[in-house]
Amino acid sequence: MTQTIPGPDGLPRCTWCQSAPEFFDYHDSEWGYPVGDDQRLFEKICLESFQSGLSWRTILAKRENFRAAFAGFDFNRMAEFDAGDVERLLGDKGIVRHRGKIEAVINNAARAQELVAEKGSIAAHVWSFEPDPTSLPEPQTASTSPESHALSKDLRKRGWRFVGPTTVYALMQAMGLINDHATGCVMREKAASKRKSFTKPT
Repeated sequence: MTQTIPGPDGLPRCTWCQSAPEFFDYHDSEWGYPVGDDQRLFEKICLESFQSGLSWRTILAKRENFRAAFAGFDFNRMAEFDAGDVERLLGDKGIVRHRGKIEAVINNAARAQELVAEKGSIAAHVWSFEPDPTSLPEPQTASTSPESHALSKDLRKRGWRFVGPTTVYALMQAMGLINDHATGCVMREKAASKRKSFTKPT
């Protein structure tokens, strides 16, 4: 059985958000709610790529710095970044200065443009990998799934980088493709309601 803890208002929350006070707002207002906006999805893919090997707390604390450094994660603008931008970003103390990850998300911006040209939107393609809710394990007991492996494989085949199955599963959790709020978490019902009213992109 997944566990919950009391939040600032005394209501139960998923245990993962207990490690830092700033997690509660992110958990309550963003995490697990369905997203169909291409720019938000692309931002999350980028941030999850930067998070690889690090804590989400580190990335969340730097999120506004990342947004400023990467043109608000507008993939059309990022696709125009060049070697000079890579050096600029490597000198930016407000973000994670990892050359491989920086070059990967710039590469992924161009791949995002290609995906939109082929499929119409990033969202339509990502949501086509939505898992069957009846096939999901108990909340917060998995870090990958057959669907995250499939989407990871698909993106890598298309030339995307730093999009392994664990990174993709985290994307699915955060962007509402699955409702992974713990059983008993006060936000699980809210996420379920938002999923029910969400119009899936096609």
